Amino acid sequence: MHGNLPRHFTFLCEADRLKSVERANVLMDLSRPENSAEHSWHVALYAMVFGASDRAIAMTLLHDLVEIDTGDHPIHLSHDASAVAQAEARAAARLFGLAPDGEALHALWREFEAAETPDARMAKRMDHSQPLFQVLMAGKPLPDHVAIVRDNMSGGRAARLRREWPEAMEAADALLDGQALPGGDLAARLRFLTEADLLKSVHRANTLIDASRRENSGEHSWHLALYALVLGGYAGAGVDPGRVIRMLLLHDLVEIDTGDVPLHSAGGQAHHSAAVQAAETAAAERIFGLLPVSQAAEFLSLWREFEAVETPDAIFAKALDRCQPAIQNLRSGGAGWVEYDVTLADIEARVGPWVEQGAPEIWNWLWQELRHHFAE
Repeated sequence: MHGNLPRHFTFLCEADRLKSVERANVLMDLSRPENSAEHSWHVALYAMVFGASDRAIAMTLLHDLVEIDTGDHPIHLSHDASAVAQAEARAAARLFGLAPDGEALHALWREFEAAETPDARMAKRMDHSQPLFQVLMAGKPLPDHVAIVRDNMSGGRAARLRREWPEAMEAADALLDGQALPGGDLAARLRFLTEADLLKSVHRANTLIDASRRENSGEHSWHLALYALVLGGYAGAGVDPGRVIRMLLLHDLVEIDTGDVPLHSAGGQAHHSAAVQAAETAAAERIFGLLPVSQAAEFLSLWREFEAVETPDAIFAKALDRCQPAIQNLRSGGAGWVEYDVTLADIEARVGPWVEQGAPEIWNWLWQELRHHFAE
């Protein structure tokens, strides 16, 4: 598969542009518009929390990639539906055509769009409910956004959720009426997902590929999950790519409390600090503790497995977590490396062993790219 790696990374680097597509929704702290990459991460997390299959979660990772070419189409504005569908079909053909095995991804996207299979309907349900609760669970929802939600629930695309997911719509109705969420597991899961929105405001050391701004940890988590979906064929024996995706969707949630700890800070030693590890463990216990008890234990266990890097799934997940920032820096001119005075030897020591252990074929290719970059 080595010969296909450049095309796989061409696709993954093109996907980075989704982080610059703004949506009509705003973050729950109202600080800025949400972008389509972090929306995709949040929708995938919704899907994971509410019991979706691996296939449905994969659809949520891919569903908005076409907006790289077409932009977002807010539901409260009028659009020529036929023209939008044609533009999105052209965008899908172009984007998935970049990947050597893009037809399988394209088929997933088409299945999502058709919304005829149980997995696709579940993925759509998550995609259409996340914007509702993005507004209604905010501390001080914007009145015009609340009006859009009300219209959407009464006669828009969310109206069907009254049949498909009445419990969630009852909770949304309560919030619309200024009441507290009903108790129970649904409320706990929504509170966890509301807290998760804060990850979109945690900034990382590396930038977007176009170097326009720093990447945030929400969109990074989406990009990593997409890496796992696309590069699963490079994993070793015994790796379950669907489980790796779930691990990566969760892996950085602790940064809501601790912030990002750049890999190359403190001479590459910051990640090994006992204080950092203790803070991240406390954050994991607090954040996953918002979920119902059994699910909190499940998610916390998955996070601890990632941190321990001992199982095949965790080893591959960690390989991707080390690889993606290196690719971001290679394609953006190495701004993050310059800031921390990073050398090729530093990357070989701090990135190489992890990527080589989890995906040796990827490391062999990446090392050649790194040598070329630093030689220039």
